[in-house]
Formats: sequence, structure tokens, C-alpha cells
Amino acid sequence: QVQLVESGGGLVQAGGSLRLSCAASGSIFSIVIMAWYRQAPGKQRELVAGITTSGSTNYRDSVKGRFTISRDNAKNTVYLQMNSLKPEDTAVYYCNANVRPATMGGTYSYWGQGTQVTVSS
Repeated sequence: QVQLVESGGGLVQAGGSLRLSCAASGSIFSIVIMAWYRQAPGKQRELVAGITTSGSTNYRDSVKGRFTISRDNAKNTVYLQMNSLKPEDTAVYYCNANVRPATMGGTYSYWGQGTQVTVSS
């Protein structure tokens, strides 16, 4: 069993910054990819940014230059530094991890419970 616990959401004015954290715990051999998704009301969940074990990253176009994803492999933790926030960034942000469990084969996808980010204009 693997758990993802997110923190760092909140209310911020446009132009402000927030830092999200997501810590994975449980029966983990390795985490192949860690990522952040978001879902705004009435919209589909979308990928914000992802990072591999080696540190390769990808971002959706609308956050490039403003958001930075990073990870601490020793702590099984991923971060999302969000700068120059805009009202359209308002959403519930979810952490996702593709995990190789310590006790069985294969790779499995796990989700955090979500953290609300609200950007006021």
C-alpha cells in the first residue's frame, strides 16, 4: 500500500507564489515518475508537470516559465513551485506517482487527495 500526502495549497493573490509538496510513503521500491495534475470546476483533470527519477521534466505550455517541478528521491517527495500565479491557475491540484512496489512486480499509479489552490484577481 502506498500513500501520497499533499500540502501547501491555499489562497493567494494574482502574481503571488505557492509551493506544493507531496510525500509518498509505504511499500515502495522506486518511483518512476512523479507528477502534478490539476482539475478546475467543470473541467477535465490535466497534467501540469512531471519529473522522472533522473530529473527530466515536462510542463504544460501555460505554466512554462512560471512553475518548477522538483523531487527529492531520498524522501520520495515531489514539489511544485508556482510563481506569477494567475486566476486561471485556480484548481484542485493532485499529486500522482508511478510506483514500483517493494513487495510485488509491476508499476502502479497512485493519487493524492488533492489540495486546493485559489488565485484571486
